[in-house]
Formats: sequence, structure tokens, C-alpha cells
Amino acid sequence: MGEKVVKTALDAFGRIDVVVNNAGILRDRSFSRISDEDWDIIQRVHLRGSFQVTRAAWEHMKKQKYGRIIMTSSASGIYGNFGQANYSAAKLGILGLANTLAIEGRKSNIHCNTIAPNAGSRMTQTVMPGDLVEALKPDYVAPLVLWLCHESCEENGGLFEVGAGWIGKLRWERTLGAIVRQRNLLMTPEAVKANWEKICDFSDASKPQSVQESTSGIIEVLHKVDSEGGVSTNHTSHAASSTTTGFVSASTSGSVFSGDVSSFLSLLSKIVTLFHP
Repeated sequence: MGEKVVKTALDAFGRIDVVVNNAGILRDRSFSRISDEDWDIIQRVHLRGSFQVTRAAWEHMKKQKYGRIIMTSSASGIYGNFGQANYSAAKLGILGLANTLAIEGRKSNIHCNTIAPNAGSRMTQTVMPGDLVEALKPDYVAPLVLWLCHESCEENGGLFEVGAGWIGKLRWERTLGAIVRQRNLLMTPEAVKANWEKICDFSDASKPQSVQESTSGIIEVLHKVDSEGGVSTNHTSHAASSTTTGFVSASTSGSVFSGDVSSFLSLLSKIVTLFHP
């Protein structure tokens, strides 16, 4: 199906500069009532459909060193919504697809952004009151799409909620967290529990924007544990080394990593660079 859609555009215009993936249907059911068919058709239309149309256009965009792609996610995919497990899963999957395409397409001047619209449409009019459908008409979404598709727009990899004339950009946020193990000692569920408040404290949150930024934090933790012996006290580690808790049966066997930890850290850094240059 994706090939046919793209061929139609190529036959009409000779090239393809923009893809807007906006096809959608609903099969709302509470989770216990979702059938395999309810699940599969939502994934096919939303996620697989976005994949197929974009894949058909991808090589054309790479060759011409230009492309603008819009993916359509949903607040249900971002936040979840009762009765929409199938729809939510597909819509968040679309966001993951878009984020990766933004990375892969960057060097070819292909930008991929995602919108999460609140809009009245043939799909949403089945679940929205008529006056709300009118207030959220697509006319209030289209200008954002047009701007993101313009050749002068440098935005890439963005996620935007939009509706009723309002637009907002979203981003991921992560707590500072806590290191809950010490060198040469096992990490325990009790240590996780003891540090739970700190793990969930957003007061000093970071905002990672890539796998590299996310993974660099883990590498830093490994360096600290190796060089400092641990940062946060794990008061149950010694007990866990010789007793069985309600969660685990543990025994000490030296370092968590076999071999030299510094070598492991060096290898991990190289792996991250290899797959995420």
C-alpha cells in the first residue's frame, strides 16, 4: 500500500518532498475485551501504515537530499487512556519510529517530527460531542504541520501537542536518581526501597535527548562505583551476601563484573559510539 501511495505522488509531481502519516481508525475496548483482531488492525493501520508509506518515500528523499516527514501520535499514546490499550501502544510506537528516523535522516536533510493532535475528524466524531468536534477542527492543526514541512524549518525529532489554536512542545525528563549498590556487593530490592524517594525526586531532573546522553549517565555510575566503591549506602548488601531475603537468594562472588572493570567501561563506551555515532 505504501508503494502505491508514493507512486501516485511521483506520477503527479515527479518527486516527493513531504509525507504526512495521518491515517487512523479506532477499536476502543477495555483491555480484557480486546481481541487479537482489535489489536492487529490498529497496529496495521497506525504503526505499520506509517512505516510502509515512509519506507516507500525514504530512498527518494535520500537521493534528493531533502524530505519532511510528519508522524501522528496521540495524547493517548503519550499518557495512556482507558479503553485504548491497542491505540495507545500503536501511537507510542509511532513516536519511537519517528525519533529514530529523525536520527537516521539528519545527514540527508530529512526531518521527521511528531504531532499529537486534539482534533475533530471522521474518526474522533464517533467519540466526541458535535460542538467539541467543531471547536477542535483540523484547521487548528494544519498550520503546525505546514510549518514543520517548510524547507526553512530546522526542527527535527520534535514532539508537539496541538489543538484549538494552541501548540506545545514535549520532552523527556529524568530524575537525578540514586546509586543503590556498592562495589563487589550485590544490589538488593531493600536498597531500592530505601532510596525510593530519591529515585523519584524530580527536583534536579535532567533532560536527556539521545541514547548517548542516556547511556553516558550509566557509564558515569559505573566509574563512580569502581573508583569510589559506591556513592549511596546499601545497608543490606552484607546481609544479602549470606542470607535469603523475601526477594532473592544471594551469595558473594567478587565483583559484579567478571574481569577488569575499567576494561568493561572502555568496551561499553566503544559500543555506544559504534551504534550511536
